[in-house]
Order: sequence, then structure tokens, then C-alpha cells
Amino acid sequence: MIMYVLIGGMKGTTWVQIIKAILLIAGAAVMTLWVLAIYGFNLSSLLGAAVETANNPAVLNPGLQYGKTETSKLDFMSLGLALVLGTAALPHVLMRFYTVPTAKEARKSVVWSIWLIGLFYLFTLVLGYGAAALVGAETIKSAPGGVNSAAPLLAFFLGGPLLLGFISAVAFATILAVVAGLTITAAASFAHDIYASVIAKGKADADTEVKVARRTVVVIGVLAILGGILANGQNVAFLVALAFAVAASANLPTIIYSLFWRKFTTQGAIWSMYGGLGAAIVLIIFSPVVSGGATSMIKDVNFAFFPLSNPGIVSIPLAFFLGWLGTVLDKKREDTAKQAEMEVRSLTGVGAEKAVDH
Repeated sequence: MIMYVLIGGMKGTTWVQIIKAILLIAGAAVMTLWVLAIYGFNLSSLLGAAVETANNPAVLNPGLQYGKTETSKLDFMSLGLALVLGTAALPHVLMRFYTVPTAKEARKSVVWSIWLIGLFYLFTLVLGYGAAALVGAETIKSAPGGVNSAAPLLAFFLGGPLLLGFISAVAFATILAVVAGLTITAAASFAHDIYASVIAKGKADADTEVKVARRTVVVIGVLAILGGILANGQNVAFLVALAFAVAASANLPTIIYSLFWRKFTTQGAIWSMYGGLGAAIVLIIFSPVVSGGATSMIKDVNFAFFPLSNPGIVSIPLAFFLGWLGTVLDKKREDTAKQAEMEVRSLTGVGAEKAVDH
């Protein structure tokens, strides 16, 4: 991934994300139709088979994982907030808007993305119960990777080594695309916003920024490898939900306030971003995800005092509050003309082409 970003840059990252999206939707569609065909395209038959394999009627009931206690209900609400709001604040998703030529095309791409993502989520419902019915929960849990092996094992059951190889390739391409997008976003942000604006005080040229960005890619890649080793064996989907919670806490309030609140100031943005980011990370560290539980990253110790596995229900509202508080306590006021221009751009797209070209 490090070499891919260094060589391919933004264009290479964009192409691999396009290819990944096509392969992912195609692979999920094939497996979904295959599973439904086995049960005569009858969803009730599929659900009944999942219950029979699990020998547990509660598989279809709400509250099997969330809802038994008040804490688990709050955890479910927190997970929902993180997944819905985090999608709108992921850096590598936001950066996609700078790879389309016009504001009109950006809006069109959002519409396509919403439909495709919604369709994929419907596919996962069938694939999940298909894996439960055809493979079985115990087989999945005992496989290398645990619950992360559900889709590959289902692919192997349906199409043997050929389909397993295809789905594994799609998974690899997905990981490459997402991590490459995050890496290039972080590297570009550091090179342009921190190095060029803060360290070099606006005196760095484009070539220097590119060199700094490439070095940052290597550093971020090494840190990602170390983080991956630390999180080895964890539920990947659950870790993704935590990343969504961090994104929603750190980025979303500033985005919303900047677009729709003319009085929003730089101090409010700083308070919101640092406060939301800090709160999310601290609550994750002191949650059952890290210590104190059977599936925690650190099983031998228990320093968890925050009862929820996902911090979104606390950190996201806190970030919105800090953004408001930082603004109302700020004696300085931002340039109203600049804010008016931002509002016109966000609502109409006028002037966005120049920003993209720049």
C-alpha cells in the first residue's frame, strides 16, 4: 500500500477505488443471488434455515446482541449514530469531491453512491443470514479470522476455491483502496495544511509539498502496520464502527457549522475538532473494547470505566456543544463576506470549479 500510494498518487488511488467498487458490488450481487436461488428466492425460507442451523429462534429476534440491558440499548444507539454520521465525515470520502470536474458531477456522484451503498447493505443482510444458514456460526467462529471469515467461508461453500479466490481478491482490493485513500488524504493534509502553512509559513513550493507528502506516506504506513498488528484478531466491522465514531466526532460538527452557521468562528472549529477527537479516543481507550472483556484487545487487565463499546452517543454531541461554546465565547468574528461566499458555493456550486482546479 505504501508503494502504491508513492507511485500511483491520487490518480492511482482513484482508479483502484473505482475498480474496487465495481468488483465489490458485482461479487456481493453474485453471492446474494446465489444464496437466494438456493432457497427459491424466498427470504422467509432463508431466515428459517438460519434459525434451524443455529438451533436458536432468537437469531431473528431483536435484542440478541443489543437490547437486553439499558447499556446495550445505548450502545446500539451509539453505533447507529457513528455509522450514519461518520460516513459524512470520513476524510477519504470527503476528498473524493476534489476528483470530479464540476459541482454538478459531485452531486451526481453522491446520488450514485447513496444508491450503491444502500444496495450493498441490503446484500449484506442476505449474505449474513446465508452464512449463518449454510456455513454455521460455530464453523465461522472457529475459522482463522473468526467472525471476519463469514463472507469468505460462504464464498467457498457456494463456488469453491474459484469464488473464494475472487472474493479474497475483492477484499484485498477494498483494503488497499480504503487505506490508500486515507493515507493520501492524511499525507496531503499534513503537507499542505501543517507543513506549508504552519512550519514553512507559506513559503514552501509545490515540489517541496509533494516531497513532504511522500515522506508522510511512509510514516503513516509504518504506523498503520503497527496498529494492524495491535488489532490483529479483532472484529474488523467493529473497528470500522469506531473509526466512523472518531470521524463523526472530529469532523462532522465543523462541517455542519461551517456550512449553515454564519457566526461560526475558527475558535469554535478548533474546540470542536480537538474536543470531539480527544473525547472519542479517550472513551475508546477506557471502554470494554480495549480492556476488561472476553473480546477486548487487552484481556488480562481491566481499566475500563466507560460502559459503552462505541463512544459516538457521547463524543458527537459533545463536539457539537464545544463548537457552539467556542464560537459564542470567541470575541473575534470571522469575515462575513468569506462566509457568504462559502454558503453560496455550498448551495449552488458557483466557484467550486476554481477550487477543484486549484
